[in-house]
Amino acid sequence: MSGAAAKQTPGAGSTADPPAENAAAADPVPESPPPLLSVDVTGLVSQFARSFVLIFPVYVLGYLGLSFSWVLIALCGLFWIRRHRGGKSSRLGRALAFLEDEEEAVRLSVSSADLPAWVHFPDTERAEWLNKTVKQMWPFICQFIEKLFRETIEPAVRGANNHLSTFSFTKIDIGHQPLRINGVKVYTENVDKRQIILDLQISFVGNCEIDLEIKRYFCRAGVKSIQIHGTMRVILEPLIGDMPLIGALSLFFLRKPLLEINWTGLTNLLDVPGLNGLSDTIILDIISNYLVLPNRITVPLVSEVQIAQLRFPIPKGVLRIHFIEAQDLEGKDTYLKGIVKGKSDPYGIIRVGNQIFQSKVIKENLNPKWNEVYEALVYEHPGQELEIELFDEDPDKDDFLGRLFNVTLLNFQWFTLDEVSKGKLHLKLEWLTLMPTADNLDKQIVESDLISVFFQVRDEQHQCSLGNFKLPLSQLLESEDLTMHQRFHLSNSGPNTFSEEGSDPYVRMYLLPDKRRSGRRKTHVSKKTLNPVFDQMFDFSVSLPEVQRRTLDVAVKNSGGFLSKDKGLLGKLLIPLASEELAKGWTQW
Repeated sequence: MSGAAAKQTPGAGSTADPPAENAAAADPVPESPPPLLSVDVTGLVSQFARSFVLIFPVYVLGYLGLSFSWVLIALCGLFWIRRHRGGKSSRLGRALAFLEDEEEAVRLSVSSADLPAWVHFPDTERAEWLNKTVKQMWPFICQFIEKLFRETIEPAVRGANNHLSTFSFTKIDIGHQPLRINGVKVYTENVDKRQIILDLQISFVGNCEIDLEIKRYFCRAGVKSIQIHGTMRVILEPLIGDMPLIGALSLFFLRKPLLEINWTGLTNLLDVPGLNGLSDTIILDIISNYLVLPNRITVPLVSEVQIAQLRFPIPKGVLRIHFIEAQDLEGKDTYLKGIVKGKSDPYGIIRVGNQIFQSKVIKENLNPKWNEVYEALVYEHPGQELEIELFDEDPDKDDFLGRLFNVTLLNFQWFTLDEVSKGKLHLKLEWLTLMPTADNLDKQIVESDLISVFFQVRDEQHQCSLGNFKLPLSQLLESEDLTMHQRFHLSNSGPNTFSEEGSDPYVRMYLLPDKRRSGRRKTHVSKKTLNPVFDQMFDFSVSLPEVQRRTLDVAVKNSGGFLSKDKGLLGKLLIPLASEELAKGWTQW
């Protein structure tokens, strides 16, 4: 308790002053003696040593008669040594940081305030070492491309159209200029641990010589140069615990690349029957889509890999696109040579990979409402991107009204159109995840007993059915992994086709490419039989060298009665006549 707190004022605790004798009798409190002087010997010695170190060089300089400049020189030398050691440590730290993170290494040496506005750190990296590798490997890559053309593309073209059954490449030379990889992006997050995903930004501009011919029509064409620009995805999967560590290699474009082909003899190619409706643009689209997801090139590196699962993977999910409306679009239709502004006839093109949807056209409206829904399979996520373009329909060339690219928001949203001065688009995007079982579809399975998927095999050339079958959806939903892998019997096809009493078959023949009515040969009709015997002979006036370049088109048809619904094709085949045994003749089924 302090003295002030202990002091009492008059009247506070008594009514009178204490007696004087009591005050005199009180003994005074003795005071404590002052403490002895304490000395910090260690600190004193340390201070003396520092002072001696500073003063002693001055004394030595004076004793030796030297200038004070020597002290400055010594201090400068000491400072330089310390700075050199610090700089070396700093450079070592930056080097180690560079190995870990290039961006962090740059920020260690340059402050953010000193970086110009155009400097950024994208997740796509340069790969000059990879370009040097590609250049060294280019002759062998060309060999692989030639093999790909002959073993994959050539049979695919032959099977695409009857008129292309004699299609072949006569020369394939890709050229000496290798493709260039402008950037590489590696995905390390949200990917399967048994795969490596890389996106390569590639450009190829090369003079090449690719010659092709269609022997049946004596048609020759070729390619003088090719340009390809796009993003190619490379997937290394599955990763395995044995050499070569990678089971297979898959290549494809995420979206249609920019492709330019300099043709020679394209007019001759388009004169081939069945191709005269094509154009340069359509051919480019066919080639581009062959390389675009879900199409892919899969190269197995080990024999044990399940190539079918890699070539035809299950989609990651379904993107449901609600294409709702647009507002404030540009008016592209003009009158009186542009003096009077009109409206537009807008429609949309929606692309996800090689899946393309086109909306209906809204006439004379700058605020159209479509309210349409599309669903696109997504095989690669991230990677596949949604692209939407709006156009104004015109009799000659449709005008551009705006574009949206790489839309990712999965909800209702208004989006401002790019590459135009005004316009907005209203979308709703939903992501639907695929499930391997039908556990959550109990009600739907019951209802699906009444739902069937209808399959029909048709002959495109003759526009007739070759058979069909129905598959109840419940069978698919009850199958393991929702997958059915089996042969299905076609109804209304084969020996038992169009009645119970048999058919009325006859045979029709053409010696292609002549499909004129005068060149047609036809047997008589055999009534109500499934095993007809015609025993007829037909002649075509053509020389032996020429007939060996022809193909016999044979079709078995059902005559049916007058206005009969059972008329149609029972089967057909194409017989190449290039055999050396043709002059001798032969008989076979």
